[in-house]
Amino acid sequence: MKLVISDKNTSSWSMRPWLLLKHFGIPFEEVTIRFNRPDTKERMLHYSPSGKVPCLIGDGGEAVWESLAIMETIAEQYPQHAMWPRDGVARAHARSFSTEMHAGFADLRAKMPMEICAHAPGKGALAEMQTNVARVEAIWGECLEKSGGPFLFGEFGIADAMFAPVVMRFNSYAPALRDVSRAYAERITAPAVAEWIDGVKAEKAGDVAR
Repeated sequence: MKLVISDKNTSSWSMRPWLLLKHFGIPFEEVTIRFNRPDTKERMLHYSPSGKVPCLIGDGGEAVWESLAIMETIAEQYPQHAMWPRDGVARAHARSFSTEMHAGFADLRAKMPMEICAHAPGKGALAEMQTNVARVEAIWGECLEKSGGPFLFGEFGIADAMFAPVVMRFNSYAPALRDVSRAYAERITAPAVAEWIDGVKAEKAGDVAR
């Protein structure tokens, strides 16, 4: 199957299903369509009915778009992996927090956009974002206390993939975080996340060479 994504430096939605596939060792072909190119929209529409990425193209050519829908589909296709918690109550909470991340946190998205190469400590201290940051920390704290870690629901899963781009934002803008949040953010930079960051560096090097 193919996963169609865009710029690794800024495409937080692309990052999420990519991490899930990489973490669980599921083979896929990576197709990258860069933002702000003359043919960007045309190429995205070739794969995705919404004209946006990420988009998963199955072995039969069927398209699934939107990050959560893609990850739900992957979880169904590979039930041997506990991408959602096996426990029903924990699974419901994981879905709730993941959907909250998908739909909310408008100030954080607008004022702290994911730009992995950015380094702007202090920007995360703006007052209008503190409510969003506090809510993220509350979610992480609750999940880690109940599960015992190391990730939100024990082992790495969809909920962690949903919050991984937030960790990238926190790394760039350095809002004040509690110790438990900082420790979780450090653990998120696991092999798959490190590989994505390496991809950002390669992407930037290619841009310089153009």
